Amino acid sequence: MITPALAQEDIVLGLNQSQVSISTNFNGSEIIIFGAVKRETPIPKGPELEVVVTVSGPSEPLVMRRKEKKFGIWLNVDAVEIDHAPSFYAVATSAPLRDVLSRIEDLRYRISVPRAIRSVGAPMNITNSAAFTEALIRIRRKSNQYQLIEDGVTVDQQTLFRANVQLPAALIEGDYNTRIFLTREGKVIAQYETVIDVRKVGLERWLYNLSREQSLVYGLMSLAIAIAAGWAASAAFALLRR
Repeated sequence: MITPALAQEDIVLGLNQSQVSISTNFNGSEIIIFGAVKRETPIPKGPELEVVVTVSGPSEPLVMRRKEKKFGIWLNVDAVEIDHAPSFYAVATSAPLRDVLSRIEDLRYRISVPRAIRSVGAPMNITNSAAFTEALIRIRRKSNQYQLIEDGVTVDQQTLFRANVQLPAALIEGDYNTRIFLTREGKVIAQYETVIDVRKVGLERWLYNLSREQSLVYGLMSLAIAIAAGWAASAAFALLRR
């Protein structure tokens, strides 16, 4: 008996913009991710195709601290270092995440928001290190830096798909890695990766370069601006009193 070969399904992807420019009046941007599924054989029968899209900003280590009020003063009592935390992370799915992706596949590909964060270890005196990661996720969800957009991917005839991801105003420069996963019954059957380039332009770019290449000049300029602003405010109040 000859068993028919499994249908090969690949991703053909498009973006409405592959570069985002951060200027002085930048207040966020919307990325439209669209594509199609390329097949050499008819659509397989059985469970429908699902799509998962992730957009990840540059990662950086950081320290999360827990405060307690002692003797009427808030003090840092515990700290956990998180080795890898994306500055921005969005997950968009064509159905609830638990229905389109199994836990094993999530572990393998690090797709969900908690899996995108890596914390290797914590001090021996801290027994609830996971709470620090959860606190980071809560904080960044409030500022729209971490997003879970369930049912945010539209799939048409198991062939065409489209997702909208809103980038917040507080973006940092760098490569924003974009991944697309095709899944069936919770298993990843195909994936595709591309990059969105986020860069400062105009005055933002000039100030950014100045702060890193000529830090002394940048510091003196900032001080001069602060003095000028203080003098202007003082003069304005003096005029109002007359």
